[in-house]
Amino acid sequence: MIRFSLICEHEHEFEAWFRSNDDFDTQKKRGFVDCPSCGSHKVDKALMAPAVSTGRKQEKIALAMGEAQKQALAQLKAMAEKVRENADYVGDKFAEEARKIHFGETDPRGIYGEATVDEAKSLVEDGVEFMPIPCFPDDRN
Repeated sequence: MIRFSLICEHEHEFEAWFRSNDDFDTQKKRGFVDCPSCGSHKVDKALMAPAVSTGRKQEKIALAMGEAQKQALAQLKAMAEKVRENADYVGDKFAEEARKIHFGETDPRGIYGEATVDEAKSLVEDGVEFMPIPCFPDDRN
């Protein structure tokens, strides 16, 4: 699942989850995506940057977890682990490698790594599909 930041024609910002970019496009074309504030169907993706967590921020944010939240967290951890097991770690060369794959300069493969906010914005502008994967305190990479 991918979380998109969305914005309507009246500049109301909100978030929604979709299976993929194609899923968002299909739902938008069929009129299933609308603004929760005003009901407008003229909705587009807003620019979004990967979430970066710091130690201090983690101290301020807490979630009292019920069973549903524990299951969701376990699923997120499993998804992140599966990505790491089945993709190549490219470190801080993520934006460069993602662009090469997108433009057919290298063989398609799954990759993960780090990107700055500016690099992420540039990838979005170039139409490169990617998503942030969650990092947890016990992650090694």
